[in-house]
Amino acid sequence: MSVAVFFTAIISSMLINNIVLLRFLGVCPFLGVSRRTESALGMSLAVMFVMVIASFVTYLLYYFVLAELGITFISTIAFILIIASLVQLVEMFIKRFSKKLYKSLGIYLPLITTNCAILGIVELNIAANYATDFGLWSGLGVAVTSAFGAALGFALVMIAFSAIRERLDGYPLPESWKGVPVSLVVASIMALAFLGLGGIV
Repeated sequence: MSVAVFFTAIISSMLINNIVLLRFLGVCPFLGVSRRTESALGMSLAVMFVMVIASFVTYLLYYFVLAELGITFISTIAFILIIASLVQLVEMFIKRFSKKLYKSLGIYLPLITTNCAILGIVELNIAANYATDFGLWSGLGVAVTSAFGAALGFALVMIAFSAIRERLDGYPLPESWKGVPVSLVVASIMALAFLGLGGIV
């Protein structure tokens, strides 16, 4: 399989089908943890780790266990359990090595478990049926690459959005525009910008 397939998978999931701005998944941490760039970066790395590993494990679980046993109807529950386990690992790691980041992420760190962006990518990878299009093992590579691209897209918009919000804190905005209203306007403009990228691949 050519490198172009993997490159297309990354660009498509990162920019053209951005998980936050165009699929509207993972909006909760996008708005909640984007007040400071440091917190946004920490959340992005945590989501990247969980998203990529979860895509790898759930793909294997789906095709080698659930499909073989004919119990694919429990896939969503199984995927959530895997994501929850990975989030616990990430939470323990951050708590052990970065107390400051752990405190800044607050409740949003355990909420990665219910982050619809991660479950969404896992489900989209299965629904895309890469195993049929590229073969079982090549499909695994495309699924993981697509998840990595989606995680990069999540990180890109999180960090860009947090940088803009930090800049806006210094501007004398009208009281009615401060906080959520101006954040939603900025998010809308970013989404329009990403819409303009459709068709580059």
